[in-house]
Amino acid sequence: MHIEQDILNKVNEWLTPTFDQQTQAEIEKMMTSAPKALEDSFYKNLEFGTGGMRGIMGVGTNRINKYTLGKNTQGLSDYLKKSFPNEELKVAIAFDCRHNSDTLAKVVADVFSANGIKVYLFSELRPTPELSFAVRYLKCHAGIVLTASHNPPEYNGYKVYWQDGGQLVPPQDGEIIQLIDSLQYSDIKFEANESLIEYVDTKIDEAFTTSTIENASFNTPKAAKDNLKIVFTSLHGTSIKLIPDVLTKAGYDNIEIVAEQAVPNGDFPTVKSPNPEEPEALTIALALAEKTNADIVVGTDPDSDRLGVAVRDLDGKMKLLNGNQTMVIMTAFLLEQWKRSGKINGKQFIGSTIVSTPMMLELASAYEVECKVGLTGFKWIAKFIKDFPNQEFIGGGEESFGFMVGDKVRDKDAVGATLLVCEIAAQAKASGSSLYQELLNLYTDLGFYKEYLISITKKGIEGANEIKQMMVDLRENPMKEINDQRVICIEDYQSSKGYDFMNEEEFDISIPKSNVLIYYLEDGSKICARPSGTEPKIKFYFSVNTPLDSIEKAITTEEKLDLKIKNIIASMQLN
Repeated sequence: MHIEQDILNKVNEWLTPTFDQQTQAEIEKMMTSAPKALEDSFYKNLEFGTGGMRGIMGVGTNRINKYTLGKNTQGLSDYLKKSFPNEELKVAIAFDCRHNSDTLAKVVADVFSANGIKVYLFSELRPTPELSFAVRYLKCHAGIVLTASHNPPEYNGYKVYWQDGGQLVPPQDGEIIQLIDSLQYSDIKFEANESLIEYVDTKIDEAFTTSTIENASFNTPKAAKDNLKIVFTSLHGTSIKLIPDVLTKAGYDNIEIVAEQAVPNGDFPTVKSPNPEEPEALTIALALAEKTNADIVVGTDPDSDRLGVAVRDLDGKMKLLNGNQTMVIMTAFLLEQWKRSGKINGKQFIGSTIVSTPMMLELASAYEVECKVGLTGFKWIAKFIKDFPNQEFIGGGEESFGFMVGDKVRDKDAVGATLLVCEIAAQAKASGSSLYQELLNLYTDLGFYKEYLISITKKGIEGANEIKQMMVDLRENPMKEINDQRVICIEDYQSSKGYDFMNEEEFDISIPKSNVLIYYLEDGSKICARPSGTEPKIKFYFSVNTPLDSIEKAITTEEKLDLKIKNIIASMQLN
């Protein structure tokens, strides 16, 4: 197999004494036995996406390893010194259950300390939202968490947080990447200054737990809590460290934990994917719920920033909710609590994303608050909190099963969201309703919205080119009609331009640039196309809606919306 010269140049650099013998031996082995894999390992540099940097672990510039993460950390160290020239710099570091997360976290800590930066390193795995909390609690300038969220076992990743507890956003991310790219691997300082590394654990746990309970509890009577039967699974991830304890301290004692998935394990042996977005991931939890007659099932991903929820429908059968539905339920509950407390005064806002349900806009209008809509990723919701200090953030989420309650954590937080959803379920049951009934009530008030996501995986160099071409086609040859409905508007977030076909007008988009296209149809349907920033996928998001006359018509209405989505997909030839 022929390997391009620029790739060979990178490979040869990694065969110099700057890199350890184990790395060099692995590369030499791949040169003879796996040239295709070698090419994929070096054909590009890993990039920051919507959720930081994620990739397969292994040798090479396109892999997660001590050198790619070391170079990132060296660049970030240089940037911190440049940004805060007269301050004693501090960073916090956490890691999840994935293979090598603990050793890679120590590598990152070593590089920071070698650059004279104080490091607070969690002694054991911890949820990502606790790291976001810890950055502000410890008054750090930045934070790192080693995680690949819900990706397969061969992946790991590196998420960077700034001093507000939110993930990096432009222009900082671009400036840091420029610094990283300007470095040589020989510039990395790996020799740790152990005196600057302090291990942290229970003190932060206690502060985070206390904050979570204060932030996500809403005067639910103890009898109602006792009457709610909960099944919880951590899907072999970090949430086992905190969520059971948070629920118990908040007064929820009727909890069944899925024992087979309670032990952290980077192989995620009981699931195909440790992603609560995937129904299969909650199979064991749902079986336990049937056995124990539970009211609610909650499952979290490996780093505990997203959650999946299942509840009893009107027939008493367990029904999995999607991320848009849980987001709407939780947001509506928070808005109602704020309204009852008399705290809504025109200075509050909720947060959402351009690929999430438009129902969030309807909710905001109904409660007379603003809904700020940003690009995909919670870093944009966190940025709203930072950019609008004179407004109060109530809560917000995105379709990918993430939610943030208030502003104490500046990233999606399955710990706080789990407590909140249990509060809603307990109060609903105590009043003779249910969490699902509350969702249907919202549909009758605001319209029945149904969303669906298709992810198309395209791996390697060829796959990346295919995804690129799909977006080019959608831009340069836009569809005029989809599912017998006219396209009335297209928004292109890469060019920051939109076009209204009804009025034949072009308009500007103020949201930051991103490789996203949104089609709006005459019947209110919405279709979004977006390549993933962290996985070799292109994602298509569909949203359809119709009025719901009565709860009795909910099943037939949902079936009609499901059929509409199916027809849209067929007309776009995506199936």
